[in-house]
This record gives sequence, structure tokens and C-alpha cells, in this order.
Amino acid sequence: MARALEIPLYQLFYDGEEPPNIPNLLKRKTSDSMASGSTGKNSIYMRKLVKYLSKSTDSDRKLLLALARKVSGERSRRVSKAA
Repeated sequence: MARALEIPLYQLFYDGEEPPNIPNLLKRKTSDSMASGSTGKNSIYMRKLVKYLSKSTDSDRKLLLALARKVSGERSRRVSKAA
């Protein structure tokens, strides 16, 4: 609606003459710093995992993926299509 009226969005919800003050939000983490495995023990595990997966065969990776799906309770799409 603001785009159609060619006005800033805040004017639809704010009745003052000047734009409202932006609240001082807590400092947020970047997506890089929130990435799992980017620091500490997780980073060591992730480096080892990447190293070993890069050396594994395609059939081994498929087997590991099937195992991970089973452990997580997710059924593979092939099983549901065949049924």
C-alpha cells in the first residue's frame, strides 16, 4: 500500500511529522558467527567430518545420509513413492 501511495511505510502506522526514532536494539550476531561448527569443539568436529566425507565414496555418503534420516525419524522420499 505504501508503494502504491509512494510514501514511506512508517507513515501508514505513525501519526507524527518526523520519522519515529529507531529503538536501540541489542547487538545482533552475524550469520557467520551463528553458524554451527564455526568455533570451539564443533569446529574441530566439522573439519574432521568434511575431511572424511571428502574421502568417502558416493555409496558411502548415501548410506550415511540414509542412516541420518532414519535416526532423525524422517523417511526417505523413495520409500514413500514406492509405497
